[in-house]
Amino acid sequence: PLPDPQILQDPKTPPPSDHALASPSPTGPPQILGSFPAQHFLDPMGVSPTELMNILNKVVTRHPDLKTDGFGLDTCRSMVAVMDSDTTGKLGFEEFKYLWNNIKKWQCIYKQFDTDRSGTIGVQELPGAFEAAGFRLPPPLWGVLGRRYGDEGGNLDFDNFISCLVRLDAMFRAFKSLDRDGSGQIRVSLQEVGLGVLPMG
Repeated sequence: PLPDPQILQDPKTPPPSDHALASPSPTGPPQILGSFPAQHFLDPMGVSPTELMNILNKVVTRHPDLKTDGFGLDTCRSMVAVMDSDTTGKLGFEEFKYLWNNIKKWQCIYKQFDTDRSGTIGVQELPGAFEAAGFRLPPPLWGVLGRRYGDEGGNLDFDNFISCLVRLDAMFRAFKSLDRDGSGQIRVSLQEVGLGVLPMG
């Protein structure tokens, strides 16, 4: 799995225990992830889309079992946009930590549901993968998302799978925040849509 985001330590809080910082290495002592330079969080504005792209691509190159063309700048701009709650144009400490922990979880799901070991998530594998990630969707949406984020056959490589789940997660969180009575229904004005209350694909 992707290593723990061990440098993601808020300077105002005590450092985590050593075992939380490291991931086991078959060739020696635990390896500390070096892909997240601390200077990203010396700036209170956080991580920009370009920095996010560089970070993610540096990490996925270490995982040849993950089929990907790499995270593009437009993809990373979109990911930042739907998670940038304070509209700074960057991901702050907590926002990036939340994203990174999700990517670690979704990577495990990606590998688990790639049952044919093609390196991608196919149309038949999507429903199980989405549900394992916590998103129960009506069947017609499976094909829609496959066409939106996949190749001509509806297969999603790793970067597109992550991009899809980031947007789904943002939409589900936004919906739950507006569904205050738990009815499963919300009313959203055109102005709220324009302001990005519900992130749109």
